[in-house]
Amino acid sequence: MHSFAYKDGSLHCENVDLADIARRVGTPAFVYSRKDITETLAAFRRALAPLDAHVAYAVKACSNRAILQLMARQGAGFDIVSGGELWRVIQAGGDPALCTYAGVGKTEAEIRYALEQGIHCFNCESEEELRAIDRIAGQMGRKAPVAVRVNPNVDAHTHKYITTGTSENKFGVDIARIPQLYRAIYTTMPNLQPRGIQMHIGSQLTEVQPYLMAIEKVAPIAMELKELYGIEFWSIGGGVGIVYDGCLESGAPEWWREHPEQMTIESFAAAIVPLLQPLGLRIIVEPGRRMVGNAAVMLTTCLYEKRGEAKLFKIVDAGMNDIIRPALYEGYHEIWPVKEHRGGTVTADIVGPVCESADFQAQDRQIPDVKPGEVLAEMSAGAYGFSMASTYNSRPLAAEVLVDGDRWQIIRHRQSLQEMVQGERGLEEG
Repeated sequence: MHSFAYKDGSLHCENVDLADIARRVGTPAFVYSRKDITETLAAFRRALAPLDAHVAYAVKACSNRAILQLMARQGAGFDIVSGGELWRVIQAGGDPALCTYAGVGKTEAEIRYALEQGIHCFNCESEEELRAIDRIAGQMGRKAPVAVRVNPNVDAHTHKYITTGTSENKFGVDIARIPQLYRAIYTTMPNLQPRGIQMHIGSQLTEVQPYLMAIEKVAPIAMELKELYGIEFWSIGGGVGIVYDGCLESGAPEWWREHPEQMTIESFAAAIVPLLQPLGLRIIVEPGRRMVGNAAVMLTTCLYEKRGEAKLFKIVDAGMNDIIRPALYEGYHEIWPVKEHRGGTVTADIVGPVCESADFQAQDRQIPDVKPGEVLAEMSAGAYGFSMASTYNSRPLAAEVLVDGDRWQIIRHRQSLQEMVQGERGLEEG
C-alpha cells in the first residue's frame, strides 16, 4: 500500500489528513484511495499484457457505487454473485455484457434478470443449475451463455472459510465429471451455449504454487473443450492475496514490523502467463480483495481504556458489525494511531461496543498507548469490510469516503436511525 503514510506526524491517505476526515465525518468511517484502486487495475493489465486477458472485478469485495464506477470507467468487467450485484453494476454504469455471474444458489428470478440484461456468462456450479438455466432460457426464447466451474481439488493453503477449490467445498463440479457434463450440455440442453470454463481455488493466496497446480490440471480439459465445443475463455478466478501484516510501506515508525515476502501481481503473472499463452483462449481474472483491500482504512475512535487483572482493553467505537473479518475468520489488520506516537507500546486487546465476546479487532496486540479520544486507522479494510457490515445491535452503517489527491468526498453517508428501520412496519391496530 503506497497511499497511506505519516506526514508531519499525521496519517494521510494520498494528500488528505485522516484526522480531518474523522473530525468532519465522524467514526467509524471507511476511507478509500482512488489512486491505489486505479493503479492496481493498471498493474494487473500490464502484467497480463502477453495474454488476451480481461480483468473482472469481484463485486462482493466492495460494492459501493463509486468504486464500481471507477472500475466501469476504466473498462473493467465484473464478477457478480447475485442479482443485486448485477443491479448495482448497471446502476454504476457498468456493462452487463462484461459480467460473469457465479455462485451456487442462483434463483429463477435472478437467472431471468441476468438473461434479460444480456450478461456475458453464467458460471455454473452443478448439473441441476445448468438444467434450470436451460429451462428458463427456453421459456424466454433465449440462448444462455454458460461456463462450468471446475473444482480441481487443489488446496490453496488459506483459511478454511475462504478455500473453494477442494473436493470438500460446496463450489464447482468435480474435475473428473467435466467432460461428460459439457457433453450433456451440448446434446441435451439446447438452450445453452457453452462459452467457457471457470475455476477459483480460494481467496487470500500468498503463494503461486497452488495456482500452478490447478492450471496444470485444468489446462488439458480446457483445450479439449475448445476443440470440441469452441469455448472462448477460461476464467482462472482471483484470490491474489494482499499484505495485512506490516502493510504501511512508507512513513512507518521504528516499531513497524517487516512483512514476509508475498506473491505480487507481477510474480503471479510471470508464473502463469507461460502456461496460459499457448492455449489461445481469452483469460479472465477475477480479483476483488487485491483490487481494493489495501486501498482503504477504517477510522475508529478510542472510547475507553479498561485495565483488568489479565488484560488491558482499548474500547473503540467500531464493532464486529462494521468489520467482521477478525471475528469471522481470524482476519488480521494492522491498527495505527492517526496521530503518530513516538513513545513506547503496550499490549492490549482492541475491542468494540457490540455485545459479543467475539467483538474484537485485535487481541494481545502490541500498539502505541493510545488514549480515549484518539482516532485509530484499521489498515487494509477495503475488501470485505463495509461489504460485510450489518446493523447488528441496531448500530447504523458507517460512512464511506473516497480520496482523490488532496480532495475527498463522501460516497455513502452515515446511516441514520430512521433509515435503519425504514423497511420495518409496526403492528396493525385492532
